[in-house]
Amino acid sequence: MIASIVMLCTPGWAQDVPANAPSGLAESSGALLRGLDKVTGVASNIDLAVGQTVQYGFITVTLQECRYPANDPSSNAYARVMIADKGATQPAFSGWMMADSPALSALDHPRYDVWVMRCNTD
Repeated sequence: MIASIVMLCTPGWAQDVPANAPSGLAESSGALLRGLDKVTGVASNIDLAVGQTVQYGFITVTLQECRYPANDPSSNAYARVMIADKGATQPAFSGWMMADSPALSALDHPRYDVWVMRCNTD
């Protein structure tokens, strides 16, 4: 529990993989995220390659890396993402998101929710 709190308080650029992540993680070339526009109620898939930035409504989403358990790729995904409002100088979110615990490290935005679904394993 304390490790999770420390991880959430540490800037995203200073973090390695999440403290509660198992050993033996494989790196992925991309990830599938899902976005929800809370005003319209429309959910959309966001398919990103590592290093790619996409515009989703009025925010930009950048995938910095995605890792998954090498021995069980479908069990979880750990994605380091940066999300910013269009034209903002500071990100609204920068850090790790976990597929199996989306509320543990979540985007706090009045209009959008974004969470990681899975890493690409191909």
